[in-house]
This record gives sequence, structure tokens and C-alpha cells, in this order.
Amino acid sequence: MNGAVRRFRSLPLRSRLALLVATAVAVAVAASAAACWFIVRGALYDSLDDSLQQNRVSSGWVLQQVDGAQCRSSGPLLPDDVNPFKLSIQVINPQGVTCTLIGKGVAVAGSDIEVADGRSPKSLHNTRSEAGTEYRVLTYPLAGYKGAVSVARPLTEVNATLSDLTLVLALVAGAGVVGAGAAGLWVARTGLRPVDELTGAVEHVARTEDLTVRIPAEGDDEIARLSRSFNAMTAALASSQELQAQLIADAGHELRTPLTSLRTNIELLARSEETGRAIPPEDRRALLASVKAQMTELAALIGDLQELSRADETGGPGKVQVVALHTVVRTAIDRARLRGPELTVEAELAPWYVRAEAPALERAVVNVLDNAVKFSPPAGRVDVRLDRGELTVRDRGPGVPEEELPHVFDRFWRSPSARSLPGSGLGLSIVARTVQHCGGEVSLRRAEDGPGTVAVIRLPGAPTPPPGDPTTAR
Repeated sequence: MNGAVRRFRSLPLRSRLALLVATAVAVAVAASAAACWFIVRGALYDSLDDSLQQNRVSSGWVLQQVDGAQCRSSGPLLPDDVNPFKLSIQVINPQGVTCTLIGKGVAVAGSDIEVADGRSPKSLHNTRSEAGTEYRVLTYPLAGYKGAVSVARPLTEVNATLSDLTLVLALVAGAGVVGAGAAGLWVARTGLRPVDELTGAVEHVARTEDLTVRIPAEGDDEIARLSRSFNAMTAALASSQELQAQLIADAGHELRTPLTSLRTNIELLARSEETGRAIPPEDRRALLASVKAQMTELAALIGDLQELSRADETGGPGKVQVVALHTVVRTAIDRARLRGPELTVEAELAPWYVRAEAPALERAVVNVLDNAVKFSPPAGRVDVRLDRGELTVRDRGPGVPEEELPHVFDRFWRSPSARSLPGSGLGLSIVARTVQHCGGEVSLRRAEDGPGTVAVIRLPGAPTPPPGDPTTAR
């Protein structure tokens, strides 16, 4: 049994479906044929039994033909040529002795003797004659005589009809099974054609890494849903691959500038040492300061790339806990004041608690405030307001042109007017990624009441922390 199951499972899916369809149809046809055969057999037997009831003879006539256990005549009263239905009528006494009145004698069964001695009112069964012919027998009591009368009729016509019916049903069932097998194979081929296309597309993608392949998806069945899911998956993979390629290209472009400048400065210092020609102290200090600034910029860029790659790999934040957003903003404001001591930072913070990864959220808020500090004029003012989960940071800088606002959250995007300022162009991209992972929204717009930019972060949360939550980060 296990070997047959293993062999079945080793067959191609198309062959298994065709075999299952053929088997199911074969079972259905066989069950239908068997039911038809038994119904026809029952109807034929009922008709024959009704005929036997109609051929019952009167007790008076029978008594005239018998004397005790002996027949008055020496043989059947009717010859076979005037007995078209080949009837057999015989008398049975309680001892099982028979007297054949018409036709040929048939074997006596125990149920016939029970009718003859009065233990049973009637007997209806099959039996055989001395020549081996099968008969249908009706036995009933003989009034005025201790015995019974058996009326029998050959089953030749019934058996012949059943034999013909069996042959017809077998031919029909065989044709049905063959047709079912062909239909099953056709259905399997037609139904699995989308699967074949999907398999070919998957194999093509695995072989060529071509993610532009799409499968036609028609209808709402499971195959169409699978095709649409595959198309969505390849589209997402293609987009991810394109983003990765763009990230690598942009990262290479951004890294090239500080590395080139750093190499140039180091080569100047090395050539000075090799040739013995000293660089003037002021120029040497300027070179060293430039090297330090370039190293800082390079380290910041690498840190931003690591932050983005970590978010891409995990697909979401790390350890999530309840974070006091107002505390995070206050800490970021303190850091911003250190970076721009000449700036005035006005803060109005209402308590608000969110579920987030504390370090990532703090980095996002710091990036927003860093942008405000970077683009604010000397002795300018930055307004920070937190109210019911909406954090607003407003600076008085030059602002972002309307045509550039759709790109501010793209990786490595920097406004042409800001390319001379330090930065990697990844800060706002990290902010957008962190806020999205927290289930919030972030936007940037020009200020309506003067120059400057307004950054708005909305995060879901509550004004009070959950009671007894041990994960609250303050």
C-alpha cells in the first residue's frame, strides 16, 4: 500500500489529476451501473412474481388430479408444446413427496415443506429442475388437503435480459471510464496551463534573474490569485533590486567626494614628509582640520548607511517599548542648543507616550532638529511644539522650494542650495522610515507666516503611559 502511494505521488501533477478524475468517474459509473442492474433485476423479479400469482390454480382442480400422495395420471397433464411459458405445477405433501401436474418437476426446498405442513403461509424462492434449469417458484397451501401447490416458471428470460443488460452496462461503463480519462487529462492540461506558465516564469527568473516577467491573470480563481501574487512579488523584488542598485550608486557617489578630498590632503602631507619641504604651519593646520572634517563626514555617512541597512534587513524596528516622546524631544532640543548656541529654541511640549524603538525615535527627532539648526540664520529662532502626538518644528531658514518638497525624503537627495553644507542626504530618509515603522506620518512644508520650513511628525499614542508598564522609556 505504501509503495503504491509513493508511486502515485511520484507521478506528475497532470497525471495524478487525470488518474483521480478517471478513478472518480469509474467509481461513479460502476456504482450507477450496479444500481441500475439491481433495479432492473428487482423489476423483472417483481413482474415474474406477479405472473406466478396470476398462474395459481384452484384447489378443486388440483384435488381431482391427486389421490393422497399419488398422481392420478402417469405423467404431466400438459405437454411442453402447449405450455408456452414452460410452467411447472406440482403438489407437495408434508413429507416432501411431489406430484407433477404440469411441466417438469423442480427441486423442493425446506420453505416449501414448511408451507405444506402449515408452518408458513407462502414461499417465494429460486430453485432448479432435474435438468439444471433455474426456476422461480411460488408455493401456497392447498385448501382441503394436507399439502401445498408449487407454481414455477423458468428464469431463462430474466437471466438472458440481465446478461444483456450486464454486457451493455459494462460497455457503457468502459466507454465512460475511457472518456473520463481523456476528459480528465484535458481538464488537467487546461487547468494546469497557468501553473505551467507560472512554473516557467519562476524557472526563468531563477535562471536569468529577470524580474520583469509578468503572468497574465484573468478571473478570480485560485490560479489567478496565485498569478497576481507572483506578479506582485516580482514587482516588489524588482523595486527592491532597483532601490538597492540606486542606494549603491548613490552611496558610491557620496563616498567618492570625501574620499577624494581626504586622499588629496593626505598625499600633500605625505609628499611634504617625503621631500622634506615643510608646509607652513597655518596651511598644515588647515589641512589637518579638513582631514578631520572629512573623516567626521565620512563616519556620519557610514553611520547613516548602517542605520538604513539595518532597517531594511529587519523590515521594522527592533525592541519596541513605550517611549515618552516629550522626553525624547527635550533631549534632542538640548543637543540642538549645543550645536547652535546662538539660536533661540522655543519649546512647548505636552506629555505624549508612543510605542517605538527608543534609539531610532531619538535619532529621527535629532535629525529633524539638526536640519532646523543647519538651515536657520545666525541668531535665528526655532519653534518646537508637541501637542496630542503632533510634533511641529519650525525654523526661519530659506525654506524648501515647492518643486523640491516631493523629494525631501528620498535617499541621498539634497537641495542644490544645500550641497555646500555638511550632510549625507540620508537624515530625512531615516526620519521617514522610523516614523512609518511607528505607524505615524511625517511631512515637510513651507511656512505660511514668513520664511522657513515646518516639519510635522504625527505619532499614535496617549497622553499617559499604560499603568504598570515596565518597558516605558523616559
